Amino acid sequence: MEYIRAKKKLGQNFLKNQHIIEKIANSINTEKNDLIIEIGPGMGALTKELKKKNSFLVCYEIDERMAEYLNNLVDNKTKIIYRDFLQTEVRDDIKDIPYQNVYVIANIPYCITSPILKKLTKLDIVKKITLLVQKEVAERIISDDNVLAVSLDFYYTKKILFNVAKNNFVPVPKVDSAVISLERKTEILDKYEEAYLKLVKESFSKRRKVLKNNLVNYNFKDIEKVLKELGYNDRVRAEDMNPQDFLTIVKFLERN
Repeated sequence: MEYIRAKKKLGQNFLKNQHIIEKIANSINTEKNDLIIEIGPGMGALTKELKKKNSFLVCYEIDERMAEYLNNLVDNKTKIIYRDFLQTEVRDDIKDIPYQNVYVIANIPYCITSPILKKLTKLDIVKKITLLVQKEVAERIISDDNVLAVSLDFYYTKKILFNVAKNNFVPVPKVDSAVISLERKTEILDKYEEAYLKLVKESFSKRRKVLKNNLVNYNFKDIEKVLKELGYNDRVRAEDMNPQDFLTIVKFLERN
C-alpha cells in the first residue's frame, strides 16, 4: 500500500499492521445502535474495520488530504467531519444520531493527548475510550504519580491493553506505542469534581515537593488529620499517594 506523505506538524504516523488494526477495533464491543467516534482516521485503515461493526460511526480528520481515502467510506451510518476535534462541538455533530452508547477510538500524537483527554472527560456520554499513544504517555496515564493520571482516575478505570512496536508505523516513529483503555466509571461523584481536580492540580504543582509545601492555599492542619488516618506523615509527596486518598481528603474538607 502506498501511504500519503505524513505531516510532521500533525504528528502523523500511519499504522500498517492489519493484525494490530483489528485488535484495536475489537477492543470495543458495540451494537448496531451504538456510536463510535474515531479521532484521526487518516487514510481509513481502522475506519474500515470499525465499519464492519455496523454501528454509527463519526470520524474527525483535520487533514483534508485524507478525503481521497475517506469519502468513499461514507454511507448512511458513517460520517466524516473534516475539522479539528478540539475545535468542534461533538454533541451538536451527533444530535441527529439515535445512538445508545458512545465509544471513542483515537490514534493521537503526544502534543495533543492532554487536551483531547480533558475534552473527553467533559463528554460524559462516552462509555469507553481506546487510545493509541506513545508507550511513555500510556505508562504515565496508568501510573497515578502525576496530575494527568490522578485527574483521569476521577472519571475512568484505566489499563494498558497491549504494546505496539514502532516498526508497525509509516513513517517509523522514534518510540514504541501502546493501546490503552479508559472505561467511564458507573458512579462519578459530580459534586466533588471541581474540588478534587483543584486539590490534585495544586498537590502536584511543584514536583518532588512535599504536599504541605504545595497546598499553601489550604488549611493544612485539617488535611494533616486525614493524612494521619491514611497512614501518612506531613512529609508525604503527592506522587506517593493514590487517587482515592485525594478523594478522601476532599470529602473531609467538604464536610468541615
